Amino acid sequence: MRRLIESTLLALDGVIGEPRAWASEYFDSEAQEKALEQLMASDAMLMGRHTYEIFFQTWPNISGPYSDRMNGIRKYVFSSTLQDADWNNSTIVRGDVAAEVAKLKHQDGQDLVMYGHGPLGETLLEHDLLDELQFAIHPLLVGSGALLFREGQKQTLKLIGTKTLQTGVVILTYQPATT
Repeated sequence: MRRLIESTLLALDGVIGEPRAWASEYFDSEAQEKALEQLMASDAMLMGRHTYEIFFQTWPNISGPYSDRMNGIRKYVFSSTLQDADWNNSTIVRGDVAAEVAKLKHQDGQDLVMYGHGPLGETLLEHDLLDELQFAIHPLLVGSGALLFREGQKQTLKLIGTKTLQTGVVILTYQPATT
């Protein structure tokens, strides 16, 4: 069974919204190497409409090892409103999100990766479909923006790893705790 790993950029004040505006200066060669390693261990990416639209505007216009992998990897876009997915290897998935992701996890293959924690991540966490959550906590306070978790969402997590990058970014890796 494949693992589903969520990787989320996060400011110290819990902000995840618009990371391109505040996280870029921390994406040095060490962070790039770690990101590429994770992407190479995966053979498909899951995303919601919002992430798809941001990534589709960015990655097809960049070349290099990381962007080449982003552009080539299989992409599953979960959306009830997106009409077309023109980015290479993209498929729109409609219907029961939990059931469709469970099917993907039961297929043969490498890890599945997902970036960010929006409505898709919330749904997958609620249905116990995330195997690992990686939070790259950046050493700054953004002050405003979308927060990591919505009010009322409760989940116990078990810390399984830590890594501190030279930039001061701390990557905390968790698994959902079983009750």
